[in-house]
Amino acid sequence: MMNNPLIRKSVRTLEAYTPGEQPRRPGLVKLNTNENPYPPSPWVAEALTALPVETLRLYPDPASTGLRQTIADLHEVGLDQVFAGNGSDEILALCTRAFVEDDGTIGYFMPSYSLYPVLAAIRAVRGVASELTESFEWPARDPEPASLFFLTNPNAPTSMQFPKGKISAFCKRFSGVVLVDEAYVDFARESCLDLAKTRPNVLVMRTMSKSYSLAGIRCGYVVGPEPLISALFKIKDSYNLNRLTQVAATAALKDQASMRENAERIKATRGRLSTELEKLGFTVSPSEANFLWAKPGRQTAGALFEALKAEGILIRYFPGERTGDHVRITVGTDEEVDRLLEVLGGLI
Repeated sequence: MMNNPLIRKSVRTLEAYTPGEQPRRPGLVKLNTNENPYPPSPWVAEALTALPVETLRLYPDPASTGLRQTIADLHEVGLDQVFAGNGSDEILALCTRAFVEDDGTIGYFMPSYSLYPVLAAIRAVRGVASELTESFEWPARDPEPASLFFLTNPNAPTSMQFPKGKISAFCKRFSGVVLVDEAYVDFARESCLDLAKTRPNVLVMRTMSKSYSLAGIRCGYVVGPEPLISALFKIKDSYNLNRLTQVAATAALKDQASMRENAERIKATRGRLSTELEKLGFTVSPSEANFLWAKPGRQTAGALFEALKAEGILIRYFPGERTGDHVRITVGTDEEVDRLLEVLGGLI
């Protein structure tokens, strides 16, 4: 493939995004992909059960109108300020096509979501990484100008939330489009959604994969000014969200109480896990997400990753200069966390 002239050069040389392992081996404690350990709202099952099977012969609503109206009502915006996509990743990819000229640039922090530089490479445009501080906080200098900036907040894999004041000031100074990826916001203290309502260059993106326990349906959405949302509609696939996804996501969004209950449960377990890891010698970043970013104190991160995997516990390890001495641990059920701590106690 590397030398096949039938394939675009940017694809031939591309280092593809590597998702977390999705093993089929039963009995694993799976703390590696930031999935929610608890079931989604019972309203989801009720809505899917009530869906007439014969409707599956028909194409779904190409505009996901019902789902988008639910999102608009939830966030108190107009229907034309909401776009729903096949997972957040589709929305990110559409943004690279809608807001970046062929000679443009895509900016992002480093470390952050490792898909961002891959998306820039797919578009064959320059990706500009702005390094966070040594403690993974907002850099002393603003990122350099770009056509589009991806800003994950709370950040991944570091779990930390950037100060809203810094984000707001940055958006005012930035001449391009800023997409604030709030995949983990329901586990955090604050949101930047108001910036998407007031700033002409700001989009705020959410996902159904984390707090709503619906990673399997692939649904994300973005809120922002109508001109930017309209641009995404122009270039999306004709039927980008299937009927089942639209029904399930709508039901989950209408049951905010269930989502909040799960999120609070995860936050409580997150606090306990952080405390226990620190007792074991880890340095744990202050998390505002459903995972922890932790530096082992008594062995290398890579060795710990392999040792836990041998014991049937999966966490995430990102080799590299900025990330290679940390591990990312999804907050699981209390039972899963107990098992993790038991094994760690024997390893350290």
